[in-house]
Amino acid sequence: MKAKQQVVQTQEPDVVGAQKMSVQDALKMADEHARAGRAPQAENVLRQLLKQRPDQPEALHALAIIAHNAGQTEAAVQLIAMALKTNPNVGLFQSNIAEMYRLIGKPEKAVEHGKLALGLRPDHADTYNNLGIAYFDLGDFELALRNYDHALRLRKNFAEAHSNRGNALRQFRRFAEAESEYLRAIGIKPNYTEAYNNMGSVLRDLERPADAEAAYRKALALKPGYVDAMNNLVLALKDLKKFDEGLALVKDVLRLSPRNADAFCYAGSIHIEQKNADLALAMINKSLAIQPDKPETLNMLGRAYFEANNPEKAVATYQRAIAIKPTYSDPYNNMGNALKELGRFDEALVAFDKCLELTPDSYGAYVNLVDAKKFTANDDAHLVAMEAYLAKADTLPEERQMHLHFAVSKAYDDLKRYDEGFANLRKGSAIKRRSIEYNEADILGYFERIKNAITKDVVARQSGGGVAGDLPIFVLGMPRSGTTLVEQIIASHPRVAGAGELRDLNETVSSVRDGSGNQAPYPEFLPVLKGNELAKIAETYFRRLAKHAPKAERITDKMPSNFYFTGLIHLAMPNAKIIHTNRNPVDTCVSCFSKLFAGEQSQTYDLAELGRYYRAYHGLMQHWREVLPAGAILDVNYEEVVADTEGQARRILEYCGLAWDARVLDFHKNERPIKTASASQVRKPIYASSVARWKNYEKHLGPLLAELGDLV
Repeated sequence: MKAKQQVVQTQEPDVVGAQKMSVQDALKMADEHARAGRAPQAENVLRQLLKQRPDQPEALHALAIIAHNAGQTEAAVQLIAMALKTNPNVGLFQSNIAEMYRLIGKPEKAVEHGKLALGLRPDHADTYNNLGIAYFDLGDFELALRNYDHALRLRKNFAEAHSNRGNALRQFRRFAEAESEYLRAIGIKPNYTEAYNNMGSVLRDLERPADAEAAYRKALALKPGYVDAMNNLVLALKDLKKFDEGLALVKDVLRLSPRNADAFCYAGSIHIEQKNADLALAMINKSLAIQPDKPETLNMLGRAYFEANNPEKAVATYQRAIAIKPTYSDPYNNMGNALKELGRFDEALVAFDKCLELTPDSYGAYVNLVDAKKFTANDDAHLVAMEAYLAKADTLPEERQMHLHFAVSKAYDDLKRYDEGFANLRKGSAIKRRSIEYNEADILGYFERIKNAITKDVVARQSGGGVAGDLPIFVLGMPRSGTTLVEQIIASHPRVAGAGELRDLNETVSSVRDGSGNQAPYPEFLPVLKGNELAKIAETYFRRLAKHAPKAERITDKMPSNFYFTGLIHLAMPNAKIIHTNRNPVDTCVSCFSKLFAGEQSQTYDLAELGRYYRAYHGLMQHWREVLPAGAILDVNYEEVVADTEGQARRILEYCGLAWDARVLDFHKNERPIKTASASQVRKPIYASSVARWKNYEKHLGPLLAELGDLV
């Protein structure tokens, strides 16, 4: 993602003594050849001159320029070094060897010679610009900025210095100023491809991915095959959720540059967004095989491990990234999430604090942090900082405003400042709702399609075609209805492994094909399944499930939205246990509304839409009770689990065919990873404060209550 910097200057020959042909004439002839693109002829003249005068500095320097332009920069450095032995007091020699040292990865030597060059030519803008680039490469962005400023004082319309100044400003997170610098560079040099590429990157920083895409495409229109811009465009397409287009572009990059480590990494980042952990790990490991110690790639590998439900490996990988680049804030934030999943909340808070110390405006870290602690004072340092940012919210990109509103609302809820909390929830949800596509008619229609397709007659006709294995225990229901708590109780039994929220059933359903080999639509395919097709669905799912805990007798799958597939589960896996968690409808919806979900729960950011979705879900669950045999589903009420944990735990285990084990009552001590919005709650003993929580917000819930109607 690093933008290209400025390249070396060209030589202007001086007049020096003569032999058969004067040195001046030989240098002039070589220069004429070089300017006309006749590099071999220029090189021949220079080598003839150097046979007569081996230490002739201008000839050595001119030959170095030819070698550099031919991609032989290390050889060019050696040639200029020889010239400097004869005459160290030529500013152009010092300036060019400085830039060449930078290009071969020796920025310290670049700084050394850049300073010598300025001692000889203190008014040379190019040298200041190149010295700034060397400081940039050393990570001294303050000195880089000073040198760019000096270059611009000497040459106002210096496009490259403006672009490089933008690069330095990005490092200080002064993104709006950086954008202005790139625009100045483009104003001076309209076809400046690197400036368009750099501007695209700062537009991504400013969370304007559509504008970033346009900037990258402009760079590519000016310079087709510009790999840096192509890679950066992949990231913009990922931001815009144009995943297929992004992956197709990665293939184009790899055709041009087969060992491009960034391309593999960026493909992995798209697979993470698509929840394809295996593909993400494969691509990111290919990147690391080429470039093993790049901290940004290690950070992405940690995210892939996290997505693959391996938080321990994620933590170790983030630590590797931090060891290489201690000032890199992203791995601290991501590590905090992994530590939170592991129940290591104190360590998670330390990680979030370190992220915020390095990058105070990492607003997403505040969302993660607030779930790891309970606020007890209005002057809490985290809350004070968030309120200070909110005071200037109108100047922030909408996504950052959204993160802050959700984070502050949770703190205010802890402090019983309910009206202020809900005002922030409403603002945060409105921003989120504007940023997503949610076709309510399609979603509500999906519920009706399921009920119409899977009738009691269909269930009777298709019964008996499944597989009798009892490996899975499904825990399903609305998000925030107690699914995590119930799974944690069951997973604390020694015969059960808790796998968490799995996409396996959804992916199994998506793998069903019709007679033409096309994806068969659910629910319409279920009534027409024939022969052993139901059994194949079950076997595919069992294989997927077993991979999560190969030695376990029973495994929980706690994907809440599996309620869409309840009838299919019963028909394909008649011995599977299906536990449906219920919670007070208003409490469930308010809890959903209060969360900025990591995954898409698009129905939860508008109270009226949320109410209508809940009614549709409630109607579907009632449909399943009517069309499936008695006892196919166990309904568990969250409030009853809170009031009588042991009694409900015994009831759940009996339904699952598991002997009583008192360890399930110590579910909060179970150290298994938990990747849900309820991770912090289920690490604590049962508490009743979430029961009837909605009453704290009742006066704000009009649209929700109106849609829920008699369900309230």
